[in-house]
Amino acid sequence: MKSFARTTLLASAMMLALSACNAQQKPVDVSATGAAADSSKKDIAGLANEKEQVSYTIGMAMGKQLADIKDEVNLDTVLKALKTEMSGGKALISDEQAQQIMQEFGQKMQAKQIAKMMEAAKANEAKGEKFLAENGKKAGVVTTASGLQYQVLTEGKGAKPGAEDGVKVNYKGSLIDGTEFDSSYKRGEPAVLPLNGVIPGWSEGLQLMPVGSKFKFWIPAKLAYGEQAPPVIGPNQMLEFEVELLEIVKKKPASN
Repeated sequence: MKSFARTTLLASAMMLALSACNAQQKPVDVSATGAAADSSKKDIAGLANEKEQVSYTIGMAMGKQLADIKDEVNLDTVLKALKTEMSGGKALISDEQAQQIMQEFGQKMQAKQIAKMMEAAKANEAKGEKFLAENGKKAGVVTTASGLQYQVLTEGKGAKPGAEDGVKVNYKGSLIDGTEFDSSYKRGEPAVLPLNGVIPGWSEGLQLMPVGSKFKFWIPAKLAYGEQAPPVIGPNQMLEFEVELLEIVKKKPASN
């Protein structure tokens, strides 16, 4: 959870100050007008001067930090506390109380996040199972004993990698809805990966591929990232990959 303690204002102010210093260090081209000072003035509707512009910028920074918990806070009360602190007035709660409140609030938000993740995991798992059940009936799709599904797009003539080998591959990975989350093609270079360091579905699937092959894999969540998937993927997502096996990278023997 993002903190909105007093350090928020200080951090925002410091970032703004550092940005201003860096901007001042850059050379200014004044050949067109000969008036460097005038070039730094900003004409912004509704924000007539520097004080108004700085104030609005700090408000923007705070708003972005509070956006994720906007339904949990009362903006009027936030402004009330802000005015009290900035004017040196007497706060309604002590620092000790504030620390306890934020600790309890953090626990509440963590519990809500876990519940949301578990709900998403359950829904994703059900969608994946339904997809795999239907996909497994299609011509050319093979389902292994583990539940991995694959289809041969191009059959190569080379050797197959072993469990301890590395592989040089081109690939793209997508979610069940077609959203692409990773692609060596877009990065412009193949990936070199050890088969004992990738998700189980990849390790199993690549060992089925002769060099020069291109396969499509449908990997159940249990053979992918499960509930511990990165945010870009999401919990219990079934994954689809297109993989080209370019080369087997043998493990180098340890030197004496």
